[in-house]
Amino acid sequence: MIDTIKPGQTYKLTQYEKLGGEKGVRQLVNYFYQVMDSDAEANTIRDMHAANLSEAEEKLFLFLSGWLGGPSLYIEKYGHPRLRARHLPFSIGVKERDQWLYCMNKALTKMNIEKPMHDELMQAFFNTADFMRNQG
Repeated sequence: MIDTIKPGQTYKLTQYEKLGGEKGVRQLVNYFYQVMDSDAEANTIRDMHAANLSEAEEKLFLFLSGWLGGPSLYIEKYGHPRLRARHLPFSIGVKERDQWLYCMNKALTKMNIEKPMHDELMQAFFNTADFMRNQG
């Protein structure tokens, strides 16, 4: 079924669409892991990952696709994300949260998106990243 927009109606783009759909989200994730892999500010969280980041990169892409309002690719492949449960094996405190957010902030900056969207996404990422904390 196709929804039609009637005259006078407005269609609000999802964050997924605003980032450029699949291509944009893949680019964001690529930038994110480039920062994590190369920036000393992210050493702690980089060490929590496998030497090869390709699996983590693919899973983050699949998750963010749905989280940003696009196709629910992660759910289709792995089921409910259960983010907190999947992250419990890792010691995640304020330092780890902030390093993750540092990488995402730098990745969003490379995306060259408008400041209101950047800020909106960073607030949403903060809320999610803070929820992942399992250490004081």
